[in-house]
Amino acid sequence: PRDAVRAFLQETDPENILRWSWLASALAAEMWDDEGWTALVTRQVRTARAVGALTELPLALNSRVVVHTSAGELDAAALCISEIVRLQEAADSSFTSYGALALAAWQGREREAGPLIETGADDAANRGEGIGVAVARRAEAVLLNSLGRYEEAYDAARLASAHPQDLVAANWGLVELVEAAARSGHHEEAESALVRLARVTDAAATDWGLGVQARSRALLSKGGAAEALYREAVDRLGRTRVVAEKARAHLLYGEWLRREGRRIDAREQLREAHALFARFGAEAFAERVVRELRATGETVAQRGGAASATLTAQERQIAQLASEGLTNPEIGAQLFLSPHTVEWHLRKVYAKLGITSRRSLRTAL
Repeated sequence: PRDAVRAFLQETDPENILRWSWLASALAAEMWDDEGWTALVTRQVRTARAVGALTELPLALNSRVVVHTSAGELDAAALCISEIVRLQEAADSSFTSYGALALAAWQGREREAGPLIETGADDAANRGEGIGVAVARRAEAVLLNSLGRYEEAYDAARLASAHPQDLVAANWGLVELVEAAARSGHHEEAESALVRLARVTDAAATDWGLGVQARSRALLSKGGAAEALYREAVDRLGRTRVVAEKARAHLLYGEWLRREGRRIDAREQLREAHALFARFGAEAFAERVVRELRATGETVAQRGGAASATLTAQERQIAQLASEGLTNPEIGAQLFLSPHTVEWHLRKVYAKLGITSRRSLRTAL
């Protein structure tokens, strides 16, 4: 399968790319191949745009959202969601955006994420899409783990990982299950989940897979063995595109150090975790880090308001496209807006960012 996925990256026929990209990218993620997964999804979006496949583009963008969230690029994921909504409105169509569930979970906004997750799970169940249920419950487990509500996360993660045939979602659910079970006292279940996780990540033998395995194994280890595993997790995940998982490794390592009474060492790991989660916009994870930092005796300043007006999702998307060299008509065609509307939005962007032309956009963004 790995050779087949890599060979598919050489495919040049747009029809074949659009027909098989979802399966190929899902297999890449199933094999913990972050490079191949990212490349396949990126090409799927680019191809759908190039040939004007408006029915395929929302699906491709949905996959791109999940790639972005794993990389800690939550703002970019939000832009994809905004584009999906506009495409659905233009085509008068709809589908469950599983990417939106992943984004909501990582943002950690329970009031917004909860209804999305429940609706997504119910819709998937009504359509008989088991993998959709698994995706929704995995998103719920991420959210609840970020909030430190481990018993509830344990229940969600068990549902997410119940069926190994659910591509990607079941494996990712195992990662959440080990953490939730270890933290809620379900040690036998945590060990069982780790055995399943080790089986698939050992077979993949990638830094992504072995990194999350080391982090999960560390949760069930003690003393020097635990520390060596946390260090391995940070090192391996630091060589991947899944930066969100690296941030979680720093967090768990810092929490372990704090419980070992090593407050100064804990602060180093927790500061790194906080810097990453704050940059991502992963609010619940960032707040979880703050609680740990305060437990080490460190004073953590409250986040202040933005110094300048923030861009809306649409303004940021238009600004990003303009910074990449697209003309107003090209941006308008992609976003279903008139060139005059694009120019109007750009003038608002210039004012908010304190610049005068698109030549300064890339630096300002």
